[in-house]
Amino acid sequence: MPETTTGALIYQILELLPFLKELPEFLHIPMLMFVTGLIPVTVISLVGLVGVYMERKVSAFMQIRLGPMEYGPWGTLQTLADGIKLMGKEDIIPREADKPLFILAPIAAFVGVFLLFIAIPFDRDIIVVDLNVGIFYLAAVASIEVVGIIMAGWASNNKWSLLGAMREAAQVVAYEIPVGICLVTVVIVSGSFSMVDIVEEQKGLFLNWFIFRNPVMWVVFIAFIIASLAELKRAPFDLPEAESELVSGFHTEYSGMRFSIFFIAEYGAMFVASALIAILFLGGYYTGIPFLDNIDGILGILIRVGALFGKAFAFLFLQMWIRWTLPRIRLDQMFYLCYKVLVPFGFVAMIITAFWQMVLPGDGFMSLGWAPGLGK
Repeated sequence: MPETTTGALIYQILELLPFLKELPEFLHIPMLMFVTGLIPVTVISLVGLVGVYMERKVSAFMQIRLGPMEYGPWGTLQTLADGIKLMGKEDIIPREADKPLFILAPIAAFVGVFLLFIAIPFDRDIIVVDLNVGIFYLAAVASIEVVGIIMAGWASNNKWSLLGAMREAAQVVAYEIPVGICLVTVVIVSGSFSMVDIVEEQKGLFLNWFIFRNPVMWVVFIAFIIASLAELKRAPFDLPEAESELVSGFHTEYSGMRFSIFFIAEYGAMFVASALIAILFLGGYYTGIPFLDNIDGILGILIRVGALFGKAFAFLFLQMWIRWTLPRIRLDQMFYLCYKVLVPFGFVAMIITAFWQMVLPGDGFMSLGWAPGLGK
């Protein structure tokens, strides 16, 4: 059993539990695997629970109303009550639907998001597995959720659902390009595909974060935020759902828990995208204050994990703010923004970043002496 992985950390925690010591030794590894898998499922569920409640409250305040107030203090138990209600609803499958695909679609969407959490570093050692190609792993696995959505639209045997699935396929094919350009730019700056290495490269004062590494990284930062909104089907890119045009798009025919699984997956993906923005550009689990970042022990872990969650939820709020502020754009506007704005600007920023790294590798602006003594 390796000593420096999260698996070893969880294994040590399990050894401290009294009931584990009573189990046969051959059950220790299965218990480790169970807990390792349980953590992402719990995080996704809690993120979905908090995200739905947060969405309701944010939209309510923007529309000068209160939102849910009946269940729990300030309506905090409303989402939990809705989950219990959905579990009791009838699971309806249309008679002419492709039943195997119809059933598998929400599972595929959830599994795609579940696999994303495996490579997200919440602290130096709090990561399920630190892949040496972690950034490409996340880009590849993110497409599984999209496959589930396309499966749902096709299997429903509903013209509105099929249109939503076609729109989703078009969005993904288009916006994977600017997302890929942004990821390659970050790899050029960091010199590594590992998510932990990318964060560790930003250790130190906040001026060492990648967004400050050269004069054009803010362009990459904004392009990644916009492209991630399109990948997540969030307004103003919510064309696959488009309730005013397609009833409810790809999940029109879904009910009960199958319907809720899509939303859990959506909010889980929103959190992963927000965490990725923080990891790639804003120092990840580092606060940007060396005194706080260098604290050891449980307190240091809580500070760093809290820093990542704080940044992620800030961008989660930004996604909700944009949704309840901007109207849905047309399909042609979506493609124009992708191919004629994000792709050329992102590509130019990538080329400039590559030359900048050749001339001034390392600390970016600090290499110019603009901020002496503020390095790592």
